[in-house]
Amino acid sequence: TVTHATPAGCYAHTPERNWENDAMLSPPARAAGFPDIARQLVEEKHGDGIDVVLGGGRANFLPAPGGSRGDGRDLVAEWRKRFPAGRYASSRDELIALDAKQARPVLGLFTPEHMSYEIERKSAVPPSEPSLAEMTGKALDVLTRSPKGFFLMVEGGRIDHGHHAGNAQRALTETIELAHAVKVALEKTNPNDTLIVVTADHSHTLTISGYPKRGNPILGLVVGSNGEGAAGGEPVKDLTGRPYTTLSYANGPGYTGKSDAQPEGAKRFPHRPTTVEGVKLGRPELSNAQVQDPDYLQEAPVALGAETHAGEDVPIYAGGPGAALFHGVQEQNFVYHALAAALGLATP
Repeated sequence: TVTHATPAGCYAHTPERNWENDAMLSPPARAAGFPDIARQLVEEKHGDGIDVVLGGGRANFLPAPGGSRGDGRDLVAEWRKRFPAGRYASSRDELIALDAKQARPVLGLFTPEHMSYEIERKSAVPPSEPSLAEMTGKALDVLTRSPKGFFLMVEGGRIDHGHHAGNAQRALTETIELAHAVKVALEKTNPNDTLIVVTADHSHTLTISGYPKRGNPILGLVVGSNGEGAAGGEPVKDLTGRPYTTLSYANGPGYTGKSDAQPEGAKRFPHRPTTVEGVKLGRPELSNAQVQDPDYLQEAPVALGAETHAGEDVPIYAGGPGAALFHGVQEQNFVYHALAAALGLATP
């Protein structure tokens, strides 16, 4: 049993991951009748299908107008026909009102494309989209009714998007929301019979630097301390006489040279440049109010249209039955084998 809380997280590297609807298939794949990802979710052949699917991407399930499908199929209507006792939700209110004791399966498609960043979601009054924690809670309310257990996958996919955009505030806010979802999972399950694993598929080029004083805002300008630990009162200056932030990216759209989208200087979200000029005026003069604005893009010395993944190891945390299998430094494919062993599908 799987629930996927948000659409796929990372920028595409192969064409297959972009086949979200039939209009995005390659000509050979379309000629071969290859099912797109939305079709695969609705037409799942194993067992009686997936029990809970919650997230964005509604346009991939619907024809025009309002949808992106080229075959004219309404996959939501087809899903409802296949599962007359199932429940479909298209808003936060509908998901919250859903009776988890009666509903199964559940399909929730809350936005045409990606779910909103948590910053934007919370700014709507009232929010029209559920949070990652709310989706996690409802999924568990449905799935914990199963006497044979369940498998639940929750992805904080917009963490990745925030980093690629060079916007630390969005990325970190999404990370906090993932932590809220994990908290809900811990509260709604029994650690004696439920394995919870939390990890990432890669890192990003976000860096922490500057020897800021204790308690300095993580998104703010660096205010340092002297050798004895006494905090200073003014932002530390670099060798050009300009203040700098604790956080920065090694590459990405935060490069301060003039681009085809924004003038030279500090950049703001969203910024997806295709051409960039070299820096002519030096580093920008920054203020704390400016760098703590949600749309500020942290500086990057290498200009790219989008920030890249990085190469360091990422942590994996586990608790519950089988958690002892997750230890040491491992290749990422180890995670699959450890999960299979914890589920009794393979020998540890």
